[in-house]
Amino acid sequence: MSNPDLGEDERSKLTKRLMTARRAVREAKAACDSEAEAAAHRVVDDAKRALGERGPVWWDDGSPDLNRHMAKNTIYADWYAKTGRSRPGGS
Repeated sequence: MSNPDLGEDERSKLTKRLMTARRAVREAKAACDSEAEAAAHRVVDDAKRALGERGPVWWDDGSPDLNRHMAKNTIYADWYAKTGRSRPGGS
Protein backbone atom coordinates (compact mmCIF):
# COMPACT_ATOMS: atom_id res chain seq x y z
CA MET A 1 0.00 0.00 0.00
CA SER A 2 1.25 3.43 -0.78
CA ASN A 3 1.53 6.17 1.80
CA PRO A 4 -1.94 7.73 2.20
CA ASP A 5 -0.33 11.06 3.09
CA LEU A 6 0.85 11.52 -0.50
CA GLY A 7 -1.20 13.99 -2.47
CA GLU A 8 -3.23 12.62 -5.38
CA ASP A 9 -1.08 14.41 -7.98
CA GLU A 10 2.13 13.07 -6.46
CA ARG A 11 0.74 9.53 -6.15
CA SER A 12 -0.45 9.64 -9.77
CA LYS A 13 2.93 10.88 -11.01
CA LEU A 14 4.80 8.20 -9.06
CA THR A 15 2.41 5.46 -10.18
CA LYS A 16 2.92 6.43 -13.82
CA ARG A 17 6.69 6.36 -13.27
CA LEU A 18 6.39 2.91 -11.68
CA MET A 19 4.30 1.52 -14.54
CA THR A 20 6.68 2.95 -17.15
CA ALA A 21 9.61 1.35 -15.34
CA ARG A 22 7.82 -2.01 -15.15
CA ARG A 23 7.25 -1.88 -18.90
CA ALA A 24 10.94 -1.07 -19.34
CA VAL A 25 11.83 -4.16 -17.29
CA ARG A 26 9.61 -6.30 -19.51
CA GLU A 27 11.06 -4.83 -22.70
CA ALA A 28 14.66 -5.22 -21.48
CA LYS A 29 14.02 -8.86 -20.58
CA ALA A 30 12.53 -9.49 -24.02
CA ALA A 31 15.59 -7.89 -25.61
CA CYS A 32 17.95 -9.86 -23.31
CA ASP A 33 19.51 -6.52 -22.29
CA SER A 34 20.73 -7.09 -18.75
CA GLU A 35 22.07 -3.56 -18.29
CA ALA A 36 18.78 -1.96 -19.32
CA GLU A 37 16.90 -4.43 -17.14
CA ALA A 38 19.03 -3.57 -14.09
CA ALA A 39 18.52 0.15 -14.72
CA ALA A 40 14.75 -0.34 -15.05
CA HIS A 41 14.66 -2.37 -11.81
CA ARG A 42 16.40 0.54 -10.05
CA VAL A 43 13.71 2.94 -11.32
CA VAL A 44 11.00 0.51 -10.11
CA ASP A 45 12.65 0.41 -6.68
CA ASP A 46 12.98 4.21 -6.54
CA ALA A 47 9.31 4.67 -7.45
CA LYS A 48 8.16 2.09 -4.90
CA ARG A 49 10.24 3.78 -2.20
CA ALA A 50 8.79 7.18 -3.12
CA LEU A 51 5.28 5.70 -2.93
CA GLY A 52 6.05 4.26 0.51
CA GLU A 53 5.74 0.64 -0.64
CA ARG A 54 9.37 -0.07 0.26
CA GLY A 55 11.83 1.41 2.69
CA PRO A 56 11.03 2.87 6.10
CA VAL A 57 7.47 2.46 7.29
CA TRP A 58 5.27 5.53 6.98
CA TRP A 59 2.76 4.57 9.65
CA ASP A 60 3.22 5.46 13.28
CA ASP A 61 0.68 3.31 15.13
CA GLY A 62 3.24 0.73 16.30
CA SER A 63 2.01 -1.98 13.90
CA PRO A 64 4.77 -4.31 12.70
CA ASP A 65 6.09 -4.13 9.16
CA LEU A 66 4.89 -7.38 7.61
CA ASN A 67 5.83 -6.53 4.03
CA ARG A 68 7.67 -9.34 2.29
CA HIS A 69 6.13 -11.93 4.63
CA MET A 70 3.73 -14.60 3.46
CA ALA A 71 0.31 -13.99 5.02
CA LYS A 72 0.21 -17.55 6.35
CA ASN A 73 3.31 -16.74 8.46
CA THR A 74 1.89 -13.61 10.08
CA ILE A 75 -0.75 -12.68 12.61
CA TYR A 76 -3.16 -12.62 9.64
CA ALA A 77 -2.84 -16.37 8.92
CA ASP A 78 -6.34 -17.28 10.11
CA TRP A 79 -7.93 -14.43 8.16
CA TYR A 80 -5.98 -15.28 5.03
CA ALA A 81 -6.98 -18.96 5.22
CA LYS A 82 -10.64 -17.87 5.22
CA THR A 83 -10.23 -15.83 2.03
CA GLY A 84 -9.90 -19.00 -0.04
CA ARG A 85 -6.67 -17.81 -1.62
CA SER A 86 -4.42 -20.02 0.46
CA ARG A 87 -3.78 -23.61 -0.52
CA PRO A 88 -4.30 -26.38 2.01
CA GLY A 89 -1.12 -27.93 3.26
CA GLY A 90 1.31 -25.19 2.57
CA SER A 91 2.52 -23.07 -0.30
